[in-house]
Amino acid sequence: MAEFIKNLKSYVPWNEQEEHDKAVMLHLLETQKDIFMRDNKTAHFSASSWLLNKEHTKVLMIYHNIYHSWSWTGGHADGETNLLEVARREAMEETGVTSIRAVTEDIFSIEILTVDGHVKRGSYVPSHLHLNVTYLLEADEDEVIRIKPDENSGVKWFTLEEALKACSEPWMVEWIYKKLNDKWKARNPE
Repeated sequence: MAEFIKNLKSYVPWNEQEEHDKAVMLHLLETQKDIFMRDNKTAHFSASSWLLNKEHTKVLMIYHNIYHSWSWTGGHADGETNLLEVARREAMEETGVTSIRAVTEDIFSIEILTVDGHVKRGSYVPSHLHLNVTYLLEADEDEVIRIKPDENSGVKWFTLEEALKACSEPWMVEWIYKKLNDKWKARNPE
């Protein structure tokens, strides 16, 4: 966990949202003993990926059954403090793609996400926060993809701009996916 805390402390926020979210995340890391476990019903860490093709022109998204929207891949830390590995594992589980590599091992983005109460595997999950860390990953667009029926009902490659239109969650489009595209474009001007 010390390595993760060091990486989060050295992460340079992209915007005001990330500045605020970083401060909250660091505070919760200091005050919550079970912050990497979903047993913490208030807030816990999760990891997501902006999973690009090798040409970096498309992103692989899933149609998320709980959110009823096209979204990035990701999931709970479940005790793991190497969130890059969590992001990679979740991307593989949710898409069927097996050859996934980190474009960079650095944190690409941070965000605190609200999760409305819902039923998962027959049990009610109360509303809570995901302290989310996003990593930039890449995969071969020609690799076979498949759904994970208990979590998603679609897996599809979108251009970076199509991804914004495919998502039906306005807040995620405006505050997260647009930010990820903008950060990628700033890093890789044409």
